[in-house]
Amino acid sequence: MRNGYQTYAWGVLAYNLGVILWGAYVRATGSGAGCGSHWPLCNGQVVPRSPRLETLIEFTHRLSSGLAFILVLGLLIWAWRIYPRRHQVQFGAGLAMFFMVTEALVGAGLVLFELVAKNDSLARALSVAIHLVNTFLLLAFLALTAWWASSKSTARLSLKTPIGILLMIGISGMIVLGASGALTALGDTLFPAASLGEGFQQDFSPTAHFLIRLRVLHPTLAALVGGYLILLASLVRLSHQGPLAHSLAAGLALLVIVQLAAGFINVILLAPVWLQMVHLLLADLGWITLVLLTASYRAFQ
Repeated sequence: MRNGYQTYAWGVLAYNLGVILWGAYVRATGSGAGCGSHWPLCNGQVVPRSPRLETLIEFTHRLSSGLAFILVLGLLIWAWRIYPRRHQVQFGAGLAMFFMVTEALVGAGLVLFELVAKNDSLARALSVAIHLVNTFLLLAFLALTAWWASSKSTARLSLKTPIGILLMIGISGMIVLGASGALTALGDTLFPAASLGEGFQQDFSPTAHFLIRLRVLHPTLAALVGGYLILLASLVRLSHQGPLAHSLAAGLALLVIVQLAAGFINVILLAPVWLQMVHLLLADLGWITLVLLTASYRAFQ
């Protein structure tokens, strides 16, 4: 029974990654208003008739998100049924369900308040950053639920140890970096540059929109946080944390390096949609790996 739960939990995590990537496609293609300002209906209909391409993209995202909600609810109910009260799997599934609800509420708010399509307001920027942080937290607890279901460890992370403190700093840095990346992606979507030179002129123009001026912040944070995570991974590998933690640390360092390279190429190619999605996937995988590395460290405390 628990083996089946483990497989289901990892499957729910993988499915949610797909839903998140499709959500990025909705934003990058400007299809967020494909169902108008209606939610949960689409243009006032349960199933839109004669839909435009933007409507199909947005409606498909809503359907996939609805299924994700049901899958996470199933994850929680199943955990209640097969694990003892207050087990860490129940804790993880409960928080995953909480952040799934807030994910749905943030998504609904974006539509109902028309913070989609060409909206370039401060409210939309803040909402996009909040959406990214919530998504990270959702992925974190989905990953932890699957991890705890696959592990017998119940140890707690100690913030009294240097590695424990450094891991939490890394998690905080990754959250800030992710939020800045979401703002950069929004700026690239709303204010695309025709050439690399034009893009640099936009970035440093004193009259440029605030989303354009914020674009220079993300590469700087990426270099700082990325370098920190690579050093952190090296420290974990040098410590006596066991082969699994060493493998996760190596995977984290590799993902960071590939992500930095993808970010550089993204700038050179002027942020094509497909590369934005690859960039986001690498960010999500790096985040999950960092979370699991922290969880694996707990097993040795």
